[in-house]
Amino acid sequence: MKDVIRYLRDTHRPEEAPVQLPDEQLLARIEEEHGIRLPAGLREFLLHVGDVERGRLEPVTVTDEGGYTYLPELMSIAWDQGVPRDLVVLCEDEGDFYLVGPDGAVVFWSCGGTGGLTEDRWDSVWHWAREEWLRF
Repeated sequence: MKDVIRYLRDTHRPEEAPVQLPDEQLLARIEEEHGIRLPAGLREFLLHVGDVERGRLEPVTVTDEGGYTYLPELMSIAWDQGVPRDLVVLCEDEGDFYLVGPDGAVVFWSCGGTGGLTEDRWDSVWHWAREEWLRF
C-alpha cells in the first residue's frame, strides 16, 4: 500500500483547481447524510490519495460537491443502474463502475447489455489502484 501511495503522490498532477484531501469528520458526514457505508479500504484510500488526479480513470472524491467524481452523486447514478446498496463506487468508467464491497474487495459492474457484476475482482482498493488505475 505504501509504495502505491508514494507512487501516486509522486505522479500526481493537479488541475487548475485541485481537489482537497478529506478528513475523518467529512467522511463520517458523507456516510450519515447520504446513507453510504464506506468500507475501511476505501476510507483509507480517500484519506491518503483522495485528491490525486492521474490518467484516464478518476476515482471518487468527497471534497468537491460540484465535481463529476463526487461520491454521493455517483452513488445515486449507480443505484439507479441497479447497483446494490452494500457496494460503494470507487470509480466510474464510461458508464460502468468499479465498486468496493463490505469485505474491501473491488468488483466491476457493467451497465451495458444485460448489466451487472462481471467476474473482474481485485482483493483491495490498493490492488485495484496498482493493477488498473496505474496502468492508464
